Amino acid sequence: MLHPIDEVPAGEIRVRLALISEQRLLESLQLRASLNNPGDREAILANPDAIEVPAEQIVNGCVFVAEVAGSISGFVALIPREDTAGELDALFVEPDNWRRGVGRALIEHCIQVARSHGWTSIHVIGNPHAEGFYAACGFERVGIQQMRFGVGHLLRLVLQEPDPSTRRTQASRLRPHVPDDHIKC
Repeated sequence: MLHPIDEVPAGEIRVRLALISEQRLLESLQLRASLNNPGDREAILANPDAIEVPAEQIVNGCVFVAEVAGSISGFVALIPREDTAGELDALFVEPDNWRRGVGRALIEHCIQVARSHGWTSIHVIGNPHAEGFYAACGFERVGIQQMRFGVGHLLRLVLQEPDPSTRRTQASRLRPHVPDDHIKC
């Protein structure tokens, strides 16, 4: 029998920009989350260099953390693509907080950021075991791709159809304007 999941009330999850001083903490979280996925464990233990949160992404405002009761419970990296879309480059949640709404809160924050930039979709290359989570958040599989440790599922969340009359130049897509202009990577 499945037991109900105790979700953290949405108002108790705070999403904010990551700080460069948190880089090692986020990498430790990424390691814990990765080692708790049976399909990832062996590959991560054999390739510890796969655990990385690039400092450039943090400094450029592309990494967001979710806090529950003042503690970091997860993080996501959202980077601009060459088209009118964003890419989730990482999404990790503390294993003790899996299935409690932290990952969904991070996705919802990314949707708000993407919309504020006028992006039409968010893409991610996800592990097969994460496809159910992404599907529950509205992503659809659009393909597969061979990755370093196996097959990745190419997933996309469509936010809006592109409007050719509002197409941005490549330079403006790489530095999209929002009131606080925090994403620069």
